[in-house]
Amino acid sequence: MKKLITIFCVIFWAGLIGGISFLEAPLKFQAPRITIPLGLGIGQLVFQALNKIEVVLVIIILACSLPAPLKNISSILLFSITVLLMADTFWLLPLLDERAKLVLACNAPIKSYHHILYIIVDAIKFLLLIVLGFLSLKSLHHEKRYS
Repeated sequence: MKKLITIFCVIFWAGLIGGISFLEAPLKFQAPRITIPLGLGIGQLVFQALNKIEVVLVIIILACSLPAPLKNISSILLFSITVLLMADTFWLLPLLDERAKLVLACNAPIKSYHHILYIIVDAIKFLLLIVLGFLSLKSLHHEKRYS
């Protein structure tokens, strides 16, 4: 049962990132009458909620997966995803939130690479989750086949 919960959470998480980071976020600014401040305000709410959901999902996945030594590829992928999520949670999102607050207060922040870095981290996280989900499904199929 733990393996099924893990697989569900991994695939669900990848779907959230794909839907929010790579579909909703860029399309939001193409909607009629969406201003930069309005789009930023919506983005802050959406990405704060996404981050909270990601933290809950990684806790569930870790609880279902531990103890697992960092000897197999799935454990290494999960460790890498967790590190990337912590970088988002404790470094990138707070920086981006401060930048958004400056824009919303009509203060132009200095140029920064943090938004591009966040997109890169999300893309890597997404790809690692897809690989982890595939490997987990393959492992489950292998277990059922030989049990």
